[in-house]
Amino acid sequence: MRKPAPADHPILDVIAERWSPRAFDPDRTLTEAEIAPLFEAARWAPSSNNTQPWRFVYAFRGEPAFDALVACAVEGNQRWIKRASVLGYTVAQLRTEDGSSLWHNRHDTGIALGYLLLQATAAGYAVHPFGGFESDKVAAAIGMPEGFEPCTGFTIGFPGDPELLGERGAERERAPRTRRPIAEFAFHGHWPTP
Repeated sequence: MRKPAPADHPILDVIAERWSPRAFDPDRTLTEAEIAPLFEAARWAPSSNNTQPWRFVYAFRGEPAFDALVACAVEGNQRWIKRASVLGYTVAQLRTEDGSSLWHNRHDTGIALGYLLLQATAAGYAVHPFGGFESDKVAAAIGMPEGFEPCTGFTIGFPGDPELLGERGAERERAPRTRRPIAEFAFHGHWPTP
């Protein structure tokens, strides 16, 4: 299912096409070879001082690790993420090896995930980042060492039938995409006066 962004100005096709579906085809799977280019794209994301604080921990549907990662998500997300081919979490490093704070860690990790999402979209995959999960459960499930923090969950797979989501979910899946107008978040010269 396509839901291109109704952009007011010209944007790259891959940006217009990227959206966050919840309906994944439970009968189709991805392979390591198919997702390797997604991590290659993330690898080349901008990084403050080239610290590259991001890590991606993922599993394929059918693996015990996948079920453990599903269990880290809040109940509402568990209902749909279980059908994705790949489920993972981004993790950000908190400090450099010399102990300096990586205050930009979430920013850089988010950009790396954004690159992955765009590469996945260009490949024809359905991708959905999500925030509804329990960090302590993620840390335990992935064996995360000290000095890192979970940031975002993400799913990768093939688009599925919205009816898999139930009536309300299917309606939400088919709803038009919306965004705030540019004037509400891009300010020339100074913050606007109310």
